[in-house]
Amino acid sequence: MKEISFDEFYKLYQNEKLSLVDVREVEEFETLHLEGAQNLPLSQLADIYDQLDKDQLHYVICKSGMRSARACQFLEEHGYKAINVQGGMTAFENL
Repeated sequence: MKEISFDEFYKLYQNEKLSLVDVREVEEFETLHLEGAQNLPLSQLADIYDQLDKDQLHYVICKSGMRSARACQFLEEHGYKAINVQGGMTAFENL
């Protein structure tokens, strides 16, 4: 599984249009999220992952990087390109 530090990701995020998938639950997402992020909760991912473009690279984020790592593994097993954002939204809150 590919991973990127939050700092590296954030530099890219500020300068490019990225596909960002937030796998936190809806309530967490509604409280705080990065602009442009698509909320696909890990608990529902198996049912809704096909909403994602299979040809695009997806950056996957959660609160700390654990759920997003599981989501990346799942997506890769289904033929998607995904990168886990280490540190997640906790790292964003600590900017």
